[in-house]
Amino acid sequence: MQTLLLLFVANVLVNNVIFARFLGLCPFMGVSRDINSAFSMGLATTFVLTMSSIATWLLEYGVLEPLGLGYLRLLSLIMVIAVMVQLTELYIAKQSPALHRVLGIFLPLITTNCAVLGVALLIVQEQLTLIQTVMYGFASAVGFTLVIVMFAGLRVRLSLSEVPKIFAGNPIAFITAGTLAMAFTGFAGMAK
Repeated sequence: MQTLLLLFVANVLVNNVIFARFLGLCPFMGVSRDINSAFSMGLATTFVLTMSSIATWLLEYGVLEPLGLGYLRLLSLIMVIAVMVQLTELYIAKQSPALHRVLGIFLPLITTNCAVLGVALLIVQEQLTLIQTVMYGFASAVGFTLVIVMFAGLRVRLSLSEVPKIFAGNPIAFITAGTLAMAFTGFAGMAK
């Protein structure tokens, strides 16, 4: 249990997919203009990332490794992720058309979100158990959601503030993202 808790905290804060691994920067910058969109994208990504992590583990250790088909790993992972995103998009379109409109193009872009593929590849690389895989995928998604919602809150606050004209818009967003990334590096501690 302690190992799973440490895995969760490590992937949410220390090895955050956005700030430590630099994965998922496109939705991080694109969907973080308001908190509701950021949170919705975080929830959709959480579902896709967790489910694709499970499917990745099952595919890797149930099919690819036993049959010696490791060379098909990347193609297989992309297919699994595409299917998970399509299912998520269909579900959201059916259950909440307003949310589907808000997320717009960014929902299908979860397929190309390198955070989802990166986590799937890291799961295979680190040779985790199924329970660890679920925790790893879920924690990575929670970290993604935490960061994108925090950043959205900061961007909303900045839009209400008076910013020098030269920094208005994307420049101040990138400066804020950099500052937030530096704050997250503090969770890693100091190396001796």
